Amino acid sequence: MAGGPPDLFETAADPARPLADRLRPRTVDEVLGQDHLLVAGKPLRVAIEADLPRSMIFWGPPGTGKTTLARVLAAHTRAQFITLSAVLAGIKEIREAVERARQVAAAGRRAVLFVDEVHRWNRAQQDALLPHVENGTVTLIGATTENPSFELNNALLSRARVYLLRPLTVADLERLIERALTDTERGLGALNISFAPELRPTLAAMADGDARRLLGLLELAADIAPETADGRIIDEAVLKELAGESWRRFDKGGEAFYDQISALHKAVRGSAPDAALYWLARMLDGGCEPLYIARRVLRMASEDIGLADPRALTLALDACETYERLGSPEGELAIAQAVTYLACAPKSNALYTAFDAAMADARQFGSLPPPLRIRNAPTKLMKQLGYGKGYRYAHDEADAYAAGERYFPDDMPDRQYYQPSDRGLERRLAEHLAQLRARDREAGEQ
Repeated sequence: MAGGPPDLFETAADPARPLADRLRPRTVDEVLGQDHLLVAGKPLRVAIEADLPRSMIFWGPPGTGKTTLARVLAAHTRAQFITLSAVLAGIKEIREAVERARQVAAAGRRAVLFVDEVHRWNRAQQDALLPHVENGTVTLIGATTENPSFELNNALLSRARVYLLRPLTVADLERLIERALTDTERGLGALNISFAPELRPTLAAMADGDARRLLGLLELAADIAPETADGRIIDEAVLKELAGESWRRFDKGGEAFYDQISALHKAVRGSAPDAALYWLARMLDGGCEPLYIARRVLRMASEDIGLADPRALTLALDACETYERLGSPEGELAIAQAVTYLACAPKSNALYTAFDAAMADARQFGSLPPPLRIRNAPTKLMKQLGYGKGYRYAHDEADAYAAGERYFPDDMPDRQYYQPSDRGLERRLAEHLAQLRARDREAGEQ
């Protein structure tokens, strides 16, 4: 636990420190990529410049500037700045921080508590801090890569404003490259590195919107770059060496994971095979377990296609079994085949909505017994009690249909859960069901 802001930046120029730490912005104007929060007149900029910090949560992917913004705020505020890491701090450390804040308040100053990775705190730890945020003993600033709606208590979240930080664009990252190469005090300017402008977007793309990742790659590139009499050169060969270091943002079980599976599902539902293949590739490239995707594809086949094309479920099941037999990478192609077919197939959620409605009635009407006439009667006693009496065997009726027969419980009204669409095979199913229901109406009129 440390106070600030006097020593927040005093060691930033130490050449032994990582480049990303040395180049960490010291002012609002040095922060890149968050103009939607920091241009003149925006609430966050006004709060920083006017020294009016309120409880807030910085939410965004790694390397977008969450901790940096907290440090910049610390450098501008007259409040006592206290920092905790949610990974290391428990309730004991929270109590110590609150006690320190009380001492600061007694001296006539405000206390700001910055909690890095605040989503790592469990409910008890969050509850321990909540009353002190409520009564103003501390102003909370939290940083998280996870959706605060899922990770923070509602009571704590309601007392903080959430600011969403966006991944840096390639243009933002190119500006950061230029800053790093030209800054002789904190950056790599003293190394006289030559890095052609047309090659810089390649390095920026490798960073995937993460400033810290970019500066780590740039520092590594400077280390392995060949030296000449005039300095070092980062060329295509150096970038190829770094290519194995690149990665795409994908956190198994985290926000990015669910965002991408949602995008895949919606692309399939939206009959967009190219987009569906893209999101499938993104998930596989990010390390998602292919069998998890295959199981989700099975769900899509029933939920979004259903009886409009029953082959979709069969193909999805075949893809799952193919992957189980062949593994990667051969089995992944079968999953891609299923995803593409599902995206191209006619869509219907009629089965999905019918099943939901039937489940709702099952819960509402309780344990209604089947009518006696459609119960089996395997014993003499059951026959004496009327089990099966009056049952009409459909195959003995015209067109194998017992017109007017009723199969719901006697104390339950009739329902029509399944309403086929006019797409694919369901068009024919709808026509057939309409004919049967017309015969039911005729039988009821007789």
